[in-house]
Amino acid sequence: MFTGIVKERGRVVRFENGRLEVESGVEAAIGDSVAIDGACLTVVGSENGHLAFDVVPETVSRVKPFGTEVNVEPAVRAGEPLGGHYVQGHVDAVGRVRSVEPEGEGRRVWIEASPEVLAHCVEKGSIAVDGVSLMIAGLDGKAFAVALVPHTLEATTLGRIESGDLVNLETDILAKYVERLVGRS
Repeated sequence: MFTGIVKERGRVVRFENGRLEVESGVEAAIGDSVAIDGACLTVVGSENGHLAFDVVPETVSRVKPFGTEVNVEPAVRAGEPLGGHYVQGHVDAVGRVRSVEPEGEGRRVWIEASPEVLAHCVEKGSIAVDGVSLMIAGLDGKAFAVALVPHTLEATTLGRIESGDLVNLETDILAKYVERLVGRS
């Protein structure tokens, strides 16, 4: 489990034949879970500041292509503070940035998403965008908005997104369970 509080931006060293290698200061052992741009991956190699992951076709089919920089978050450990919200690292869909506008010292970003993702979105609810825990600041029929504070712009890859960019989306797990339970009645 993750919280959507990104620990650092890592640099993709290579991604070929299903093996992803990321330069990162995050300490992780083989078998540990680490979220890379919001996708939970298992560490298969860890040495000299590089983490290696095997990325299966199922994951590749559900996430945006890995860029040169990625958000890195190790799994939360018992006793650690739970900032953000419950994030599983199971990307639901890929969204497209509609617009990025300055808003005070931060930015307001509108992200177009599928109807299935938008069905799980509520204003002031939680969503993970590229693994970053954010509050939904607005909704319309085809997109949702998030407000990015200066720290998020500096500490994550979201500070570099532009209109047209793709982002990984994971909606709040509670919304998924409610939908499933209500659908059974």
